[in-house]
Amino acid sequence: MAETLKKGSRVTGAARDKLAADLKKKYDSGASIRALAEETGRSYGFVHRMLSESGVNLRGRGGATRGKKAASA
Repeated sequence: MAETLKKGSRVTGAARDKLAADLKKKYDSGASIRALAEETGRSYGFVHRMLSESGVNLRGRGGATRGKKAASA
């Protein structure tokens, strides 16, 4: 998506559908929500909401997890 949207501008109708489809495709290809937000000039929350509305299965958080440590042999 080459063009960035004017920050805070309302996205409706066909433009919203196209944006949602583009975001979904890029997210499914491995792009992060933060990267998509930066690329489009929109907020993290906006991109998260668009993906959720598109029916995307959102990935879990990355990084260190708290849980049982692997047993060292």
